[in-house]
Parts: sequence; C-alpha cells; structure tokens
Amino acid sequence: MSGVVVITAQGPEGPIGFTCQSFSSLSLDPPLISFSPARTSSTWPKIREIGTFCVNVLASDHSEYSNGFARSGTDKYAGVTWSPAPSGSPILEGVSAWIDCTLWNEYDGGDHTIVIGTVSDLGADEARLPLLFYRGGYGITAPLPPSGAEES
Repeated sequence: MSGVVVITAQGPEGPIGFTCQSFSSLSLDPPLISFSPARTSSTWPKIREIGTFCVNVLASDHSEYSNGFARSGTDKYAGVTWSPAPSGSPILEGVSAWIDCTLWNEYDGGDHTIVIGTVSDLGADEARLPLLFYRGGYGITAPLPPSGAEES
C-alpha cells in the first residue's frame, strides 16, 4: 500500500507534473524527502532542470488527478485548479498535504531514479484523508480515534 503524490513544477512553458507512488520522508535534520520516478519519465528531466518542485499528497477524492498526471501527451492541467507554492510550483487544489522542495541529489535506482529533495515549506489539511493505492486499485484510510480514546 502506498500514498499517491503528484510532483509538480512551474516550467518555462507552463506548469508540468507527474504521478508518483514511491514517496517518503527521509530526514528531519536536515528536512529531506525522497521519491523515485521511472527512468522512462519524460517529465522528471524537465523538473530536474528547473531545480524546484512541489510534492502534492493527493486526497481520497483525487483519483482523477492520479490518473490524469500519469498520462503522457495530454494537457495534465486541464480542469485542474492550483495555486503557487513559495517556489512557484503548483499546489493542486484540495490536496491532503504539499511539500515545496529544492533538488538536493539523485542516485541510481535500477529502472528508477532516487530523488532527494530539501524541504523549504509545507502545508497540510488534516481534514483531507490521503489517496492510497493497493493491489491495483485506489482506497482510503479510516480516521484514527482521538488520542486517549479506548478501543471497544
């Protein structure tokens, strides 16, 4: 099971982005994140050149964002509302969380590239549950009981 994110950036010809399932927090000091685009990605090299990007943690009702940003050769932003992060990278409307980053380094990961980003800013909407991908389909999590609540 994994959360689904869309990596976005503001390119010279407009916003760009792609869907990615391999995202994780890496370090608190310094604050670093990691994700792994496929080596066949045509969007990641463009974002690499820009050097800044935003990780959009999709909300449970964002399967259309996941599907749309996974397609090549289409206008991925058609019908998508967004606002700029401090870097100018798009924050997609209604996401569970967003993390604005600067490219820190890349490593060989076989048929993927392991990307490390330095976190420069972030935000979250605790009311928005994340979109999950499991066994070929989308799902959501159930909210946790309040802290200190007893199980029945």
